[in-house]
Amino acid sequence: MNLSKLKTPWQEQLTRLREFSGRSELNRFIWSFRREFAYAFCFTALINLLMLTPTVYMLQVFDRVLVSQSEFTLYAITIMLFFFLGVMSFSEWVRARLLVRLGVRLDVRLNARVFSTTFALQNQGQEKEAAQLFGDLSRVRQFLTGAGLFALLDAPWSPIYILVLFLLHPFLGALAILFCGVLAVIAWISSQVMKEPLEEASAAIQKETAYLDGKLRHASVVESMGMLGNMRNSWMQKHQRTLARGRRGLDAQTRMQSITRFARLFQQSLCLGAGAMLVIFGKISPGAMIAANALMGRATHPVDALMNAWKDLLAAKNSYAALEAALEAHPHQETVLVTDTAPGARLALVEVRATAKHREAPILEQVSFSLPAGSALGILGPSGSGKSTLARVILGIWPDIEGDVRYDDVSIRDQDRVVLGAELGYLPQDVELFNGSIAENIARFGEVDPTQVIAACQAAGVHEMILRFPKGYDTEIGDGGRVLSGGQRQRIGLARALYGNPRLVVLDEPNANLDDAGDRALFQAVLALKQRGATLVLITHRPQIVAAMDFVLTLADGRLTQFGKPRLAEEKPVAAVTTMGAGPQPVPA
Repeated sequence: MNLSKLKTPWQEQLTRLREFSGRSELNRFIWSFRREFAYAFCFTALINLLMLTPTVYMLQVFDRVLVSQSEFTLYAITIMLFFFLGVMSFSEWVRARLLVRLGVRLDVRLNARVFSTTFALQNQGQEKEAAQLFGDLSRVRQFLTGAGLFALLDAPWSPIYILVLFLLHPFLGALAILFCGVLAVIAWISSQVMKEPLEEASAAIQKETAYLDGKLRHASVVESMGMLGNMRNSWMQKHQRTLARGRRGLDAQTRMQSITRFARLFQQSLCLGAGAMLVIFGKISPGAMIAANALMGRATHPVDALMNAWKDLLAAKNSYAALEAALEAHPHQETVLVTDTAPGARLALVEVRATAKHREAPILEQVSFSLPAGSALGILGPSGSGKSTLARVILGIWPDIEGDVRYDDVSIRDQDRVVLGAELGYLPQDVELFNGSIAENIARFGEVDPTQVIAACQAAGVHEMILRFPKGYDTEIGDGGRVLSGGQRQRIGLARALYGNPRLVVLDEPNANLDDAGDRALFQAVLALKQRGATLVLITHRPQIVAAMDFVLTLADGRLTQFGKPRLAEEKPVAAVTTMGAGPQPVPA
């Protein structure tokens, strides 16, 4: 036998802890606080030991002071009681303070990662998971600083109190075990009985709130077309169902609370009666009877607290698992963007297939082309052909794709999104501006460089328009840019896309809301991008601007049907394409 392979239980536990510390990013974060948890455990041990102080004090008063009639003994044990209770209170304060700071430090170290992961989940179409991620972090933090963790730390001490009761008399110890079991069963039944009604009530409240919020966002439409009465009737029906489900949940909760309260009161009285019976038979002293009653409460309290915190414990466990899975699925990118000396970026798509949930047919099918650095590509096609999806694929923000997108011969998957984002400009169809000033929105909420902001606005032809606002570039535009018209939002969105001289600019229907002046400004911006040597991808339904493009790509039903140089009147049509070389190679039809 190889004795070196044998491990003691302590060594096995240490091995498990080491495995835990290296299992995942979140586990490593938690493992880094092992010293704080060790301190919390030590303070918990001290607190629970000192919890015996009132019991010992009562035992001494009844069995020693009252028998000896000694005032000095009473003064001495009272001073000792004061000291030990003071130490216990101080320990509780230190433990709570320690865990609060632990939760704050955990949040500080994780919030940036969670923030980035939230946006990654949103871009992948996992809106529900993205919306819950910060809630998961909050639940984990609150559990580490709340009653749930205290219940877990105190739970191992329940057997110690039961052991003390066994030392007083075995019948009292057996009675404590019985009461712990009864309270645990009641708590389990309570959780099962209340689970479904409370979940239904919570879901109904969320649906009602979402319904009302959606209608309030379009209050002007509701008011203008006389829809208020119909909306109110629809909301009232949902509200009545919410009230009914809430009433059902509260009925179940109050019923189980009454049963639990009865069990606790009966436990206290029965323990006192059992102690009195033992005193009558001369098995214990009157002081032990009083002490046993207090010890019974301490023995069942951790079990009761743990059962009350069980729901929070399960919620924190589920949140921890969700948070761990999200962070593992979106690890921190340490690679950097491989840039080229050319001002534009070489773009290549290799056998790209884009799909979406709840849709059988792919949105894009086997799309391949390459674009030289500094080229301008126009994308044409009917509505629903996949043009906007192709734009998001090029930017690397479409969640479900097969194939590869490459910038400067480097896969977009291998590039740091923060570094890459500074090299990209994007104007979506639905321009999303954010609560803040015009300058902050154009500068992408980074450090505002006035020179670059003005340069971007001049390139987008929006500088003079902004100066006409009362506060100019410092004008607050509200959430979603609600103080601006559709055309103004689009032109400011164009300036944001051009900010910082990005190497690749993708414009999705940039002239959808523009007037003649805006169209002219857009055309000048396109010419300026070409002159600067940036790579440009422009989606449009208007063929006039296509004349300024170096290449044109046509989509139909998600497939690339044409790709090549803009077709002049005397040229033959250009059919689909191509090899993945230094540039596109159109094939004559």
